[in-house]
Amino acid sequence: MELTHDTAHPTGIPSELDSAQAKLVYFYLEASEGATATDLHQSLGLPKLAILSVLNSLASQGLVEQTDATYVATDSTRRNN
Repeated sequence: MELTHDTAHPTGIPSELDSAQAKLVYFYLEASEGATATDLHQSLGLPKLAILSVLNSLASQGLVEQTDATYVATDSTRRNN
């Protein structure tokens, strides 16, 4: 029996993310289809101030969007166009 491992990731982590916290927050948002800063703080165990800083940075790079209090990862096809 041969085991295969599909290494393809549907969207991937954007290459411009270099900090572990930014990658973690982005990945969580992509996997959860959105979360509030409080959700991220409680789920990831990072300080809320750090979460807000990362979210601000991701938003300024166009990697996340905020709707009311919820942040979502932007559609990768829109980022690449």
